[in-house]
Amino acid sequence: MQEDRSQHLPTQFILPDHWLLFGGWLLLCALWPLTAFAQVFESEGQRVRLTILTEGLEHPWSLAFLPDRRMLVSERPGRLRLIDADGRLDPEPVRGLPPVAAVGQGGLLDVALHPGFRDNGWIYLSYVAEGKGGYGTEVLRARLKGKTLGDVQVLFRMLPKSNGGRHFGSRLVFDRQGFLFITLGDRGDQQRAQRLDDHAGSVIRLHDDGRIPVDNPFVQQPGALPEKFTIGNRNIQGAALHPKTGELWTHEHGPQGGDEINIIRAGLNYGWPVITFGRNYGTGTQIGEGTAKPGMSQPVHQWTPSIAPSGMAFYTGDRFPAWRGDLFVGALRDQMLVRLKLEGSRVVRQEQLLKADIGRIRDVRNGPDGFIYLLTDSPRGVIARLEPAR
Repeated sequence: MQEDRSQHLPTQFILPDHWLLFGGWLLLCALWPLTAFAQVFESEGQRVRLTILTEGLEHPWSLAFLPDRRMLVSERPGRLRLIDADGRLDPEPVRGLPPVAAVGQGGLLDVALHPGFRDNGWIYLSYVAEGKGGYGTEVLRARLKGKTLGDVQVLFRMLPKSNGGRHFGSRLVFDRQGFLFITLGDRGDQQRAQRLDDHAGSVIRLHDDGRIPVDNPFVQQPGALPEKFTIGNRNIQGAALHPKTGELWTHEHGPQGGDEINIIRAGLNYGWPVITFGRNYGTGTQIGEGTAKPGMSQPVHQWTPSIAPSGMAFYTGDRFPAWRGDLFVGALRDQMLVRLKLEGSRVVRQEQLLKADIGRIRDVRNGPDGFIYLLTDSPRGVIARLEPAR
């Protein structure tokens, strides 16, 4: 007769019912995706829930919403990804991109839709390309056909190109008149930001098809690049239109302090590197001539020490009434989201949110559902969503 082995089981395998339930819960936690969980945070005047929607993105840089609620996300190594409204990542990247130089801080950067996207289908991308002399930021427009970019047109090439992997910018914003603004960095070469015959360290203004507007501020100036709209910008990685005034607001990285928020206006010199609140790395010594000089614009706000800002948006939805009109800035350093309360063009209060909770925040966007969407800069980056919590 076959022996009944159950009576010989070790005692550690005979578990009470509650331990069996606990073990099952642990197994469920191990198998259940992170996207099933959310965290709740208290903030000034608003209780919020942070939900992870999408995982597995490699250094995501920018996010844009298509009219059908799908999302386009750029990954810095050179991939454009499609994500459905429920946060599911299409495993196949969008095809048809030109060669992207993923060097240092560069790669595939911003993605933006034309204001008339429903009618014309144009998508705009900024990216780093290799060319004569090294690398530089370029901008194209294309139409998404299934999972492929078609009708690709390069509208802008940063010149001169140069070696090194620092300070490429770059955000893309359309204003209410349909002009396209492109933000650029100084490429780690400070003096280039003060040159009118060099694209580095400036904001560029173009028509949507790449033509140069006849009323750009330097069009009539001999030796100046006519597409330039400003000079003296160090490295702009955040830009958004003010919801009331329609003016373009930007922020830029400072050196060891002196991160700035500026309002971008035609022909202004924003000072870098002649004036700055930042200091030289390591030594902490003064850069340039101080913090102010006649003929050079002062920032609306500055952070010292630096927060390393990247991505920003004015909140314009209705899900967070207490936050309507506030300016949200992602921060790479200290891994946080900064909320700025404004009175006109003056910052009157700021709050630090999500500090060290989800990682380096690269981009901040208003969602069509009224929620706030965030991208984290990581080899395993995520899309996260802020929602009201009861």
